Amino acid sequence: MDEVREESREALLALAISHLGDAQFAQRLADFLWHCSGYDNFIVIAYAGHGSPVSLFQEARDPRVYQAFDSEYVRAAYILDPFYRLHMKKAQVGLYRLQDIAPDQFTRTRYFEQYYRQTTLRDETAMLAYTRSGLTITACMGKDHTSENVFSRAALSTLKRYAPVVIALIEQHWAELHAGWEQASTKQQPVLGQLIELFQSRNGTALTPRQAEVALLILQGHSSKSIAAMLDISPQTVKVFRKQLYARCGISSQAELFALMMPIVADISSAAAGVIQARR
Repeated sequence: MDEVREESREALLALAISHLGDAQFAQRLADFLWHCSGYDNFIVIAYAGHGSPVSLFQEARDPRVYQAFDSEYVRAAYILDPFYRLHMKKAQVGLYRLQDIAPDQFTRTRYFEQYYRQTTLRDETAMLAYTRSGLTITACMGKDHTSENVFSRAALSTLKRYAPVVIALIEQHWAELHAGWEQASTKQQPVLGQLIELFQSRNGTALTPRQAEVALLILQGHSSKSIAAMLDISPQTVKVFRKQLYARCGISSQAELFALMMPIVADISSAAAGVIQARR
């Protein structure tokens, strides 16, 4: 990286810092991160508990990238998103790349086919931060069809170098961020419990907690081997649970499982939706 570009980057970072606490911060941060990575799209998302996420800022060269964000992602699809799983696991702050955290069969899921593919994203990386009010903030940068590219090693190295500074700025700027759904979502029953209750009320079939857990992991894109590692059981036991799940649901494929479960998942997330009450 030549000295002129480096000086320009530092100037953009300084400008972002100068706008901490005001309405221009997100745009100035976006400008700095673009200089670091050359992203095609950028979105800042807030998560609270089990509730639906809220977009705090977004920009994209192609509007298709976020066209279905409110209608599909916020409505239900986020529950199957690898970055949402980081929030639920309370992963360490830092820089995460989608290909490193996605389940082993992520690209074969109906979520990927029906939602993710239409975004035209080719690559995605995000900085994970937490506010003192208990929210998770992800600053996601993507490469999509407009460049037909992925993030270069140099870009990822630069993002990793600046990640501690950017995360500190994010946590400070949105430190007082709170949401109407934040309090509701912390009191809300976990997704698995709601899934079991709604599935029984609508289909007259009772799922065990383990069967519901396996169902969600399948929908997220985990193979039997991956599920076994996550649940600390054998792959053969996972196959037994999967067979029992399909038999109880009266289905024979992952596509049928997706069609059966996603309307219920959508209702779970809709019940948690709310409106942000904070400075942007």
